[in-house]
Amino acid sequence: MIFYYLPLAFAFCLGAAIGSFLNVCIYRIPAGESIVRPASRCPHCGTAIRWYQNIPIFSFLVLGGKCASCRARISPRYPLVEALTGILFAAVLYDFGFHWATPVYWVFCASLVAITFIDLDHQIIPDVISLPGIVVGFVCSFAIPWVSWLDSLIGILVGGGSLFLVALIYEMLTKKEGMGGGDIKLLAMLGAFLGWRAMLPVIFLSSFLGTLVGVPLMLLTGSDRKLAIPFGPFLAASALIWLFRGPQLVRWYLSLF
Repeated sequence: MIFYYLPLAFAFCLGAAIGSFLNVCIYRIPAGESIVRPASRCPHCGTAIRWYQNIPIFSFLVLGGKCASCRARISPRYPLVEALTGILFAAVLYDFGFHWATPVYWVFCASLVAITFIDLDHQIIPDVISLPGIVVGFVCSFAIPWVSWLDSLIGILVGGGSLFLVALIYEMLTKKEGMGGGDIKLLAMLGAFLGWRAMLPVIFLSSFLGTLVGVPLMLLTGSDRKLAIPFGPFLAASALIWLFRGPQLVRWYLSLF
């Protein structure tokens, strides 16, 4: 039994370590800073974080959520990102096993985690993640038998093109920009990794989730329809739902008719 769970534990630890690096990306990419140098430092006092103070999740718990030097509070988002990435890595290994698709989807999940939290903080989706992601997704389609290179290519065109058309029509009707170019590039990246068949369900599901969250948020905050809500996290969540349970959802939906 231990040999069954050991690979999953390894995948979780690997994901948590990647999540620690994603925290650096989430903090530095929007600021235009290098993600390599300098080494991790406390954002409050600037003291370098030693390796044993930077163990994913564990160090946060041991330090009580505070900097070891200045005792300033560390955001719980750091272990959250690490735990979320670890869970996603373990889930990918659980679903896809020891297949070429597993490292591909690890990269995919890590990218979506970074995009989600950057979009939540700054309402931007960095091209430095989405544009290379389109290329990587297309190249990796040659290693995944259930998403051919043609499926991936059409997914890029359908994903990016459909959202671009929606944004263009909205802007023509309202004379206002309703969707940023980052969302369009992100959907093209999702099409590259998941193929064209996933695009309509992902768009539908992300719109549903956005409405489910946005309407109560507007009511609670007293905001009108002009409330700016980043769409990237809903696209990312919908893509992950499709990745893990897409075919089952389609079969369930078709069974209703």
